[in-house]
Amino acid sequence: MPQVLQNVVFPTERDPDILPLYADPETWATIDDEPVRVTSVAHLSNVLDRHRARVQAGRRVSFASYFNAFPASYWQHWTTVREITLTVRTTGPATVLVYRSNGEGVKQRILTNEVEGEATTRVDLILDKYGDGGWIWFDIFADAEDVLFEGAEWTTEQEPARTGKASLGITTYNKPGFCVETLRALAEAPDVLEYIDRIFVIDQGTDLVVERDEYPPLADRLGDTLQVIRQANLGGSGGFARAMTETLARPDSGFVQLLDDDVRIEPESVRRSIVFGQYAAAPTIVGAHMFDLLDRPKLHAWAEVVDEEPFMWRTLFQERMPHDFAEGNLRQTPMLHMRLDADYNGWWMCLIPVEVLREIGLSLPAFIKWDDAEYSLRARAAGIPTVSMPGVALWHVSWVGKDDSLDWQAYFHARNRVLAGLLHSSRPEGGTLLRHSRRMDLKHLMMMQYYPVALRHRALRDLLSGPAHLWPSLPTAMPAARDLAKQFPETEVHRDTGTPIRSRRGRQVFAHRRRHQFDSPTGLRLRWFTASTLARHWFHRPAPENTTQPEVEFSKLDAHWWRIPVVDSALVTTADGSGKNVYTRDRAKYRSMLLESVRLHRRLSREWARLAGEYRAALPSLTSPESWRAAFEEAE
Repeated sequence: MPQVLQNVVFPTERDPDILPLYADPETWATIDDEPVRVTSVAHLSNVLDRHRARVQAGRRVSFASYFNAFPASYWQHWTTVREITLTVRTTGPATVLVYRSNGEGVKQRILTNEVEGEATTRVDLILDKYGDGGWIWFDIFADAEDVLFEGAEWTTEQEPARTGKASLGITTYNKPGFCVETLRALAEAPDVLEYIDRIFVIDQGTDLVVERDEYPPLADRLGDTLQVIRQANLGGSGGFARAMTETLARPDSGFVQLLDDDVRIEPESVRRSIVFGQYAAAPTIVGAHMFDLLDRPKLHAWAEVVDEEPFMWRTLFQERMPHDFAEGNLRQTPMLHMRLDADYNGWWMCLIPVEVLREIGLSLPAFIKWDDAEYSLRARAAGIPTVSMPGVALWHVSWVGKDDSLDWQAYFHARNRVLAGLLHSSRPEGGTLLRHSRRMDLKHLMMMQYYPVALRHRALRDLLSGPAHLWPSLPTAMPAARDLAKQFPETEVHRDTGTPIRSRRGRQVFAHRRRHQFDSPTGLRLRWFTASTLARHWFHRPAPENTTQPEVEFSKLDAHWWRIPVVDSALVTTADGSGKNVYTRDRAKYRSMLLESVRLHRRLSREWARLAGEYRAALPSLTSPESWRAAFEEAE
């Protein structure tokens, strides 16, 4: 019996912004190496249901789209599948055209089939020419009459290497609205539920999912498939570790599918990721891409890596991200045809085989930040790859409008990056990791951002104390970090209550500069700027009038590290635009924190080898199911 690898689908909602991710009825050209839309003929009225659509007379619709083209290179490289079949059903006089691409995005036609009436076009395809990249897709052209597209799927006669279902683990903290929408999408997708053994909602908040009015009917529809588990807030790592633990106890679960709470899912992506995991040639972590929930055609993450020398995460081709599918479709964007190999995938949506859980353990007790990257690095060391799979994606609240390096999360950014470096870096002293960490302290200090520096220093002191600090701090580090903010006036957000706060000299505007064209100092200017700024902040007191009222105002866009330090105080708009923070130079804090930064980083450098040995020796215990079960019981 044919196994469906990928269904052709249309959006579950009538949203014109996301239609280009499913079908491309536009006419495009390339001008000056940029894709340009020549005609726009997208109409939601032509989408009839989840699997059917109308192609108007004289129009052509291409399924060379993110969700409906077939990512042939990934199936060839990571699975045992070599023979697939594309089946397209139409009603009316039409031409069905099938294409493929290579890793450079060069298009080649495979088939042209003219059909009439109720017709089925079947194309047998071999996956043997997609080593570097490439997709397969089809177009439908309607001639003198409208044509009904009745559905299509990509199938194989081959049997999967593993057949277990997946248990879903949704970790949530006070986002019940998002969670019930995810449950609703799953309840309305019976073809997806066939692959799901259990849905675990790990609710760590006070605004509970079960108290939403929408929950009881959804619970009735999902029945025994749904299980809500209440536990103390142990962060994302604690919630996902609980889902991993529960999955290990399910004999019918071959995978755990981790899902964030602040997301909107494409149910077909959940099914595809499980099927891909079943067909993978070896146990493989299967990750999803991330689109922006508030700007939905924009793809923020494709394949993420950890650069070895600075030991820092980034996405491949970061300078070209986010990619806006409303501005450049799949056919017109050669980069999207390459096979991009990832080091890790964010746990907004990530499928992990249970044999991987048994071999390398569960999540690190990190609370948040770096737990996903660390896990895939640990898996890679055991020979287990991570694949960020095209056509498998969801919409997640993006980083636009956020700056979590300035709030309580700065503690976890600092601690867990160094912790992951101690565990996995092959470079002496983590390469340039500690140098980057010192520079981060200096930037914050020059910008009069003392709270994140205090958190970063707390994080380094905890790391220096050894791995024993991780379990006791799991439920306490976040509230302690938030409580520390009370000691730092710059953390207060001044909202507009009718009497806006103002600066003495007005607003400094630099936003007229083109993107990526900055006036930041480089070379000798950078060295002089850093030395003179450090000295000025050490020796000179701020003018009294600048401590009672902010000296100047900056937009968040203009508040760079080379602009703010030249004033005594600054009024800066928050990342989300909802208020303003006041940063004021404090010579005493600056002096003590600068000395502490030098001391802590020097000590980390001296003790790096010893600490790396201690943390690596402790890793099996830190990530074992038994240790996590004890942590869950302790937190109750």
